[in-house]
Amino acid sequence: MERLVTTSQAAEILGLSLQGIHYRIKKEQLKSIKKDGKTFVYINDDGKVEDTQTQSKVKSSTTQSTFDAVQAVLDVKNEQIDLLKKSMKWMKKQYISEIFRLEKNQKRIIEVFNSEIKLLQSAFNEMRSIYKPQLESNLKNKIDETKADFISVKDFFVLMKRYNKTEQEIKSMIFNRIKVGDKRFIYNKVEKKLLILNLDFLDLI
Repeated sequence: MERLVTTSQAAEILGLSLQGIHYRIKKEQLKSIKKDGKTFVYINDDGKVEDTQTQSKVKSSTTQSTFDAVQAVLDVKNEQIDLLKKSMKWMKKQYISEIFRLEKNQKRIIEVFNSEIKLLQSAFNEMRSIYKPQLESNLKNKIDETKADFISVKDFFVLMKRYNKTEQEIKSMIFNRIKVGDKRFIYNKVEKKLLILNLDFLDLI
């Protein structure tokens, strides 16, 4: 059974604000009339103001809102996925381009090094052809000079025999000279060779 109450009473009975009551009046969810400039609302004794059709509409509206919200989230996610795919594709392209550039530069560097090596080899061969004869000549002269600084043991024996020295005396002389550290007589213990400087031997005659 319906009864007529003021908007304030309707708000109290239904547990709504005055704004909520006026909203439902505007949406024709509550029956209302105006008397003496005041608005009155019809409500049931059990406090129900919405019929089954109205509840169904509200439920349907809520479901649609939820669906729209979910769809909006999915759309945002799809946009993010598409953006990430494009970004990855661009990065892959840049990576391949950079690898290609580095490989190309590496080939150029290797070509330059090979060219430099060939030039150095050519210069080395040219310098060797120019200076090798001169170096060989200098080395030969050095060997000859070295030989001139020494006399053989045989020549030393011949020299001493000219002064009537026997072989035994010459051997003893050499042994004693080595023993006292005479720099004219150099004995190599490792190679067991005797070198005699071509100097003055008058003190031994």
